[in-house]
Amino acid sequence: VFARVTPKQKLDLVVFFQEQNNVIGMFGDGVNDVPALIQSDIGIAMGKRGTEAAREAADIILKDDRFAAVELAIRQGRVIYGHIRQFLVYLLSCNLAEIIIVGVAALVNLPSPLLPIQILFLNLVTDIFPALALGFGKGEQDVMDRPPRKVKAPIMTTLHWQSTFFYGISITCSVLGVTLFSHYSLHLSAQQINNLAFYTLIIAQLLNVFNMPQRQVSIFKNEVTKNSWVWGAIILCIGITLVIYMIPSTAKTLSLVTISWSEFRWGLVFGGFSLILSQFLKRMGLTI
Repeated sequence: VFARVTPKQKLDLVVFFQEQNNVIGMFGDGVNDVPALIQSDIGIAMGKRGTEAAREAADIILKDDRFAAVELAIRQGRVIYGHIRQFLVYLLSCNLAEIIIVGVAALVNLPSPLLPIQILFLNLVTDIFPALALGFGKGEQDVMDRPPRKVKAPIMTTLHWQSTFFYGISITCSVLGVTLFSHYSLHLSAQQINNLAFYTLIIAQLLNVFNMPQRQVSIFKNEVTKNSWVWGAIILCIGITLVIYMIPSTAKTLSLVTISWSEFRWGLVFGGFSLILSQFLKRMGLTI
């Protein structure tokens, strides 16, 4: 604890701790505190009793001069940063799966599991809405108990890239699996195989959103399962898909044909398998 320090000593303390690779936040309310506020990583000024110069130099202004508000700001910052990572992992894993699915199917001469217009639909609907909904989460309860990230840590760490890869592979396995199964076991037509793979991918991508919480938290009780926006996004995506399927003109545009329930249920099975496989990899410590 430092008491009765001069403005020059405040600045020296900030510089000293920054040289130790620490992230420094500095409170100030007077004109003399401006150099320290500017030098610090996060300058915090008092809104009520702080001078105009201090408020202009600060990054954060406490309107009610309550120090407790800083803790809330730090928590919200961690939550937002975590949501950005979830957003990236979710979207990148979904798009990686689409690339691998099309590439592998072309290499082994399988019926095309995805058409360009179907990929566009996935990117505009089933990818984006759940990803945006993740940003409305309130964060995990233990977010303030976790150690702070390193100063120079990238937004996507090795573990996040690894998670993106494994989640993408899980989705790929489910779609290619249903493609092979419907071709060799169900003996469906090429268009029916395409449709079943398309529906399976939609299911797998929607379920992929539940892979985003960190593995330290409960599978069934976490910020994603508690996020009503996520459930709303899933319902919206399913609703849009059903509407497109039922309208002849849009169904024709996406090359959708009638599929029986006995055939569609395999899409649910293989789509659910992707989530099970992802959770297994998560418990093995291979993903976030």
